[in-house]
Amino acid sequence: MNDESIWAKVFIYDVFKVKITRARNFVLGRNMKAKEASISSMAEEYLEIICRLEEKKGCAKTMELARSLKVAPGSITNTIELLERRGLVIHQPYHGVKLTKRGKQIALDVLRRHRLAERLLTDILHLEWSEAHTAACQLEHAITSNMIKPLEKALGHPKTCPHGNPIPTACGGIFEEESVPLINLNPKETGVVAKIVKEKAEVLQQLSAIGLTLGAQVEVEKKTRSGEPIIIKVDNVNHEVNYDLASIINVRQNDEKS
Repeated sequence: MNDESIWAKVFIYDVFKVKITRARNFVLGRNMKAKEASISSMAEEYLEIICRLEEKKGCAKTMELARSLKVAPGSITNTIELLERRGLVIHQPYHGVKLTKRGKQIALDVLRRHRLAERLLTDILHLEWSEAHTAACQLEHAITSNMIKPLEKALGHPKTCPHGNPIPTACGGIFEEESVPLINLNPKETGVVAKIVKEKAEVLQQLSAIGLTLGAQVEVEKKTRSGEPIIIKVDNVNHEVNYDLASIINVRQNDEKS
């Protein structure tokens, strides 16, 4: 073999080596970007809770986040900083946390999967509505994007979760019938239970015990000043309900007094 042949082979080897290195770096780069773009289950949980709190109060206070997530307030800071660096939230000290447009998109997608998971658990697996929320918190992270349409079809395209809260559309839209907190009704005014805003198991069990489930007719019998318990009638039986509990029950108010 002459020198020219040897140098030609060396040149070809070097060219292929460069191309292979570039291809490997390209693949590794894409994998790194994909890893950076992915959202952990914990981050999804944060975004979902921030979304819920923002809808109720305009922003999410760190103390409220800690209570909702059942973690120490100090452990909130690092995750919030990470979400802010990734452009998913805006944190204003002493004011609270708000979602960015991208953060809101992810949060609504998580909320969509969560409420479809609740429907799956209650409609197909016949789990009690009081148990569905906690179980769905785990299941929502396992539902992939290609599973959502078949799941919706199997469930009959539900508009709300088992607790009456709207299921966001694929585009992030939220549509629901108008309702008001039960606490807003005056004595002798009636309504139909439309949704339960707070979905904790112990709360739902308490409501089930007195018949305050979706579709139940309820009448306010006695109401005093703000913060005090109210007396309501469900199925012709009077019950005393504390103010906080009454405030998380939304009803479609009847046009006429009973």
